[in-house]
Amino acid sequence: MNSHHLSNYSYTLSDFDYLLPEELIAQKPAIPRDHSRLLVYNRKTGTITDDHFYNIGSFLPQSTSLVVNNSKVEKCRLLFDGGKKEIFVTKVVNNKVLEAMVRPGKKFRPGREEKLASQLSAKTLSVAEDGIRTIELSHSLDHELLQPFKHTPFPPYIERDESLAERYQTVYAKDSGSKAAPTAGLHFTPELLDRLHKQGVKKKEVTLHVGLGTFAPVKTESIDDHIMHSEWYQVTEEQAQELNRSSSITAVGTTCVRVLESAPRKEGKFVPGSGETDIFIKPGYRFKTVDHLITNFHLPKSTLLMLVSAFAGFDEIRKIYAHAIRNKYRFYSFGDAMLIL
Repeated sequence: MNSHHLSNYSYTLSDFDYLLPEELIAQKPAIPRDHSRLLVYNRKTGTITDDHFYNIGSFLPQSTSLVVNNSKVEKCRLLFDGGKKEIFVTKVVNNKVLEAMVRPGKKFRPGREEKLASQLSAKTLSVAEDGIRTIELSHSLDHELLQPFKHTPFPPYIERDESLAERYQTVYAKDSGSKAAPTAGLHFTPELLDRLHKQGVKKKEVTLHVGLGTFAPVKTESIDDHIMHSEWYQVTEEQAQELNRSSSITAVGTTCVRVLESAPRKEGKFVPGSGETDIFIKPGYRFKTVDHLITNFHLPKSTLLMLVSAFAGFDEIRKIYAHAIRNKYRFYSFGDAMLIL
């Protein structure tokens, strides 16, 4: 893998590929949550330290603001007929009409009504170019008939296990709207947050509803051609004021980075705002607000890996990931964590 120290180097998709032994993909989270491992990378010294997440307080700068995403994962995956039919809700238009990914596609043709369960059916109104269906359900989405069919949208590389649903939410999740968990936050326990608070590290909340676009595979070899999907975020008046009082900002996860780097600012100060962000952060990007980052280990060729490469340095991330694989860190959503200082 070549080093790219030239600032005008244009990265390709292959630059962000790496080989991961399958046994390093975490299927279950650490118990307790904060007993996952923690890789600490110091950008100033270039050193890597191996530790555990419950010790993160000894690495965080004094009185840094820990910015978390309080979005809650929706049970947006509807499974019928023993899992043979699936409606994955990507957008709720109204309480009966929704946009969704479906399988098998042939059952959901425009104008066709498909029986889902004894009293439930779905009519396909239209199909978009990308295969997303607009569907009208026979009952509203919050109807009790639908409750037993609702499932947590675990990523495809994690075996479906509804007993882990609560572990796929952060302990501070409150605003429902995400299609996936902001996974860097899964390592925190109320006790750990309390301990950090006592040492002067204060938790500040923002909201970004994680859309499927975060996980949409990049298909263009030239990454500059990739189109990011947009995701809804919000920074309230109170949150903006708190962020402006921060001596430094430690973002918990790539979703927080996306909010902080997209949020409106006037004269260098955060102002309240909400909207859609389609920010694509890749090497060469100059960070305006984030000083430190807590994040998990991401999939090859993903926009999330590109974001952390922009933050820590392209060559540095390759070195860090090689170290993590050698030392058998656990990868992806239920895996271990990394702190980039």
